[in-house]
Amino acid sequence: MASETVSIIKSIYADNNSIAAKINASFTARKIFAVNVLGAPGTGKTSVIAGVIARIKDRPVTVIEGDIESDIDTKLFASRGVDAFQINTHGGCHLDAKMMDKALAAHPLRDNSVVFIENVGNLVCPAEYEIGEHMKLLVVSAAEGSDKPYKYPLAFQKAGIIVLNKADLKVHVDFNDKFFYDGVKAHNTTAKIFEVNAKKGDGIDALAQWLINVAAH
Repeated sequence: MASETVSIIKSIYADNNSIAAKINASFTARKIFAVNVLGAPGTGKTSVIAGVIARIKDRPVTVIEGDIESDIDTKLFASRGVDAFQINTHGGCHLDAKMMDKALAAHPLRDNSVVFIENVGNLVCPAEYEIGEHMKLLVVSAAEGSDKPYKYPLAFQKAGIIVLNKADLKVHVDFNDKFFYDGVKAHNTTAKIFEVNAKKGDGIDALAQWLINVAAH
């Protein structure tokens, strides 16, 4: 029974990754730079995305919002003139490549654009599934504590960039910088790390410029 279960799991990932590879190839050919934004609920993923978008001036931007239910954040972006559309999983804890493929067929993206895909708020399942992105951006907050790299290693392993949001709260929640950074480095020695306060805009300029530079190559 165990070997059958493993085979099923491998098949699910293989099917998903095959579709994800096709999406990624299409994005690349059309010069669309796609960022898969991961993070737990309340870390400030939406605020980080909004701050970065406000600093992208020379390329069209789309936001794809992934949620179990509702379209609150999609409406927020749309009210600010940002092209945005919704994917609801209706109970699923993550977006997958099939969901992306179906949504993209209904909402074609613009060539030479930057796309932020805000995944379902969760530090577990979304890290396991490729959805056609070029990079995973992981948002964590100081308010969550400094132990997250140890408790959710896969999310940190897969991240191309890590954003520590609400960094101004570190002194109020006994955030241990060394413990956090040692935990990150134990799983990922190449990810770029930015400390920001998305609400006030602190650190967002540097984060946005880094993403703009990466998207240009």
